[in-house]
Amino acid sequence: MPRDFLGITMMPEFIQNEGVERVLDNLQYRARVTAVATSPYVMEPADEKTGSREPPVDAGAGSVRLLDRPLWGKRELWVRTAPSFVPDLSLYRGLRYQPAEPGELTHRQGPQIKTFIRAAHSRGIKVYLQVQAAIPPGYRVQFGGPSGDDRPQLPDGRVPARRLANNGSLASPHIIAYHQALLRDLVKAYPGIDGLRVDWPEYPPYFLDDVFLDFGPHAEAAARRLGFDFERMRRAAGELYRTVHGGLRNEHLAPWPARDGGRFRLLRLLTEDTALLDWLRFKAVLAAELIAGFRAAIDEAGGRNIELMPNAFPPPWSLVSGMDYSRVAPHATAISVKLYTMHWPVMLRFYGDAIAAANPEIDERLLTRALVSWLDIADDAGLPSLRDYRYPEPDEPHPVGSLAQARKIVEAQQAAGKVPVLALVHGYGPATDYRRRLEAAWQASQHGVWINRYGYLSDEKLAITGEVCKRNV
Repeated sequence: MPRDFLGITMMPEFIQNEGVERVLDNLQYRARVTAVATSPYVMEPADEKTGSREPPVDAGAGSVRLLDRPLWGKRELWVRTAPSFVPDLSLYRGLRYQPAEPGELTHRQGPQIKTFIRAAHSRGIKVYLQVQAAIPPGYRVQFGGPSGDDRPQLPDGRVPARRLANNGSLASPHIIAYHQALLRDLVKAYPGIDGLRVDWPEYPPYFLDDVFLDFGPHAEAAARRLGFDFERMRRAAGELYRTVHGGLRNEHLAPWPARDGGRFRLLRLLTEDTALLDWLRFKAVLAAELIAGFRAAIDEAGGRNIELMPNAFPPPWSLVSGMDYSRVAPHATAISVKLYTMHWPVMLRFYGDAIAAANPEIDERLLTRALVSWLDIADDAGLPSLRDYRYPEPDEPHPVGSLAQARKIVEAQQAAGKVPVLALVHGYGPATDYRRRLEAAWQASQHGVWINRYGYLSDEKLAITGEVCKRNV
């Protein structure tokens, strides 16, 4: 894949609002894209009782977020969705999860997606469909979710009380079967697409509890099948959980802001109890099996020429999410490393608040420095206090380093080997900061960039995109 790849995620609601030709003109002549991704749903306005907020609230932290490009005249609104196609129910027969029912909105607005695909292809633009990897029904981010024993569990059997990504267990046969059926259905419904992007094929670690998944019954069965000692991993993860939630002292944190970034301390921790290494490896095997199954399902449906691109957390989050780039690479055409930098400060805050509340004696500023170092989000010592980290307002720069972003891209590419890693930049934020972050990603990536998403790209940002990502086209 050449470095001139440039894609933008175009959610269907903007196709509906601005029109097929207008959005394609913006993509082609302002941003100069080579690819576009959309999703298999359509949308209409709703009220607060019957709809969900657009843009998503990100577990409450993102309620400050506004769209750059208005929808139905608004920068924030309540909406409802429906699939853009009529699912083939025979593909889902006997499954725990079923696709959302098509309705009047499907029949009225759904055909626009095929029109968009044909029009993009006529301009030489590749088209991808994006769906969720482990959140039925899977059409749209932060919509739907698992039920019962398909919900991932903590070492003590609890289900985390607060989550941003409502992913199911990657070991659940019900989750796996549904999403494989969905991919087969999409290959049948949209045979002309160039590729499929799957989002969150991992355990997204937005909150501290998310780091300690998954010890549910499906994970236990998978561990036995794969030869992992489940009880040993559960005990080790449970002990670490208890340490983090009440057993931390300042001396535990002191090595992390050190010059070596705490690498020696981390290696000591992992070698003291190899069950922790097994647990991380177990999650990585589950994620790789999920992607391998997706590839097989697409091929079996007649989509051997359809590309498969997972979207994944960057290092070091990928270590705990299960996204081992080297394990996933054999099954992927390319992998997108997510640089959703508005999330990084609030994730640090989520972790820090949980740790500080459970360990009131520790030095809060030392904890902040330790988290900045471990997550590697700054090019300097970072901001001094947990209170300084929060979800950026629409006009605030993201408090992350350009070199830190570049390091994550390079690390992911090194792990993926010859399989291309594409930087996945987020458009949210002021134009000057968007330019800075896009420049860092474009320069660090060997293969190109995806940008999420059109709704956060004003005309000014679209022009910046074309300027930064200059190519011989």
